[in-house]
Amino acid sequence: MLEKLKKYERIFLSTFNIAYRRYLFARIDFNDRFIAIFGPRGVGKTTMLLQYLQDLKKLKKNALYITLDYPFLVNFDLFDFCEEFVEHGGEYLLIDEVHRYKDFAVHLKSVYDVFKNLKIIITGSCATSILSAKADLSRRVTLYHLNGFSLREFLEVHYHLNLQRYTLENILQNHIDICKNIIQQIDIQTVWKNYLEFGYYPFFFDKRTNFLQNLLETINLTLDIDLVSLGLIEQKYTYKLKKLLEVICASEPFEVNYTRIAAAAEISRAKLYDYINYLKNGELINLLEEDTRGIKKIAKPAKIFLNNTNLLYAFCDEQKIGTVRETFFVNQVQEMYDLSRLQKVETRKLQLAGTGE
Repeated sequence: MLEKLKKYERIFLSTFNIAYRRYLFARIDFNDRFIAIFGPRGVGKTTMLLQYLQDLKKLKKNALYITLDYPFLVNFDLFDFCEEFVEHGGEYLLIDEVHRYKDFAVHLKSVYDVFKNLKIIITGSCATSILSAKADLSRRVTLYHLNGFSLREFLEVHYHLNLQRYTLENILQNHIDICKNIIQQIDIQTVWKNYLEFGYYPFFFDKRTNFLQNLLETINLTLDIDLVSLGLIEQKYTYKLKKLLEVICASEPFEVNYTRIAAAAEISRAKLYDYINYLKNGELINLLEEDTRGIKKIAKPAKIFLNNTNLLYAFCDEQKIGTVRETFFVNQVQEMYDLSRLQKVETRKLQLAGTGE
């Protein structure tokens, strides 16, 4: 088995030549023994693993990349394989699509405890699998989340334009000067429109011709494979989730009505909450909740957005500019800010401004 997996690794590396490194690469502390990277399908987790594998090979480290969606690994014993790998001098094991392996957290916990000199990096496409595993893996694993391309990264890759990073506070205070600097370098209106339609998922650069169709297929894999394999939903009900995505796409975020959405998606209101949670953990939607506590937090409906603007163009025949802008803002800012609290602070500022305080 070890030799077979090494053979497939060589095949992967022989055609791999992506030089651009995502923002997360510089943030990861690769000295940790156990690292987990999670994020939606298509945002570049495999690319990161292969780039790090190349680095390890250059340093003459005994490293191996495997993906657990290989069909011949159906009856694969992960612990036994790790033992074999370590016996042959293995130092680094990079495991892709780890959520495809049943009870992977239990097995990797044992691997971590037994093989002290083995460093492990895993990736998973569904937040549910990785976040649930965190409890089983306790203090052993360090989690990192990978988003799709930010607008800045899209500009770097697609237009070879290297822009400075700005905090939200900096943008709010200095937006005029920042805009003047950017529009001197590029037609930002055209670029922004392109990003909204096809800029979030890195696989666009490999599959430009049929991007939206490939995006829909990626969504189907998340629903039909990831959520079903985790036992969250039966295969026969995945069409309900697709229906729900269509309803969310056609709804204004600020007009969320759970009863109305449940009726439009043809599911019960009670089941709707489960389905929304599945879609959130599959990173197909974002929720913006009120900053409330206790029972009010349960009762208060969240604003619901599709995860990114590319999904709006994939699911909706027409896009409302207000929805597009809100979806863009939530997607770009949520990684670094608690939006529910940010919303409350800004609302309070407006109230104070209105009273003259």
